[in-house]
Amino acid sequence: MTVRTTETTVTFKRPFSLPELDQPQPAGTYRVITDEEEISGLSFVAFRRVATMLRLPSLATAGRREETIAIDANELSAALTADGESR
Repeated sequence: MTVRTTETTVTFKRPFSLPELDQPQPAGTYRVITDEEEISGLSFVAFRRVATMLRLPSLATAGRREETIAIDANELSAALTADGESR
């Protein structure tokens, strides 16, 4: 089975929280890693997401040990949408 991994970044303008995180995280740019596996048996190449992970701390934070947390992609999307809304 073929697995592909992609890395992107997301930027939060304000502190945010996700259910998987112990505490709110500061605003900043974060790395997001997505693992997808190939769906076999189709007449075309297609992948399905099997894992989404967030790297902590943000890219601008120095002095903290980096860790990777498994997160729900839908929760991340909701947090990004909420961050973009006017308050």
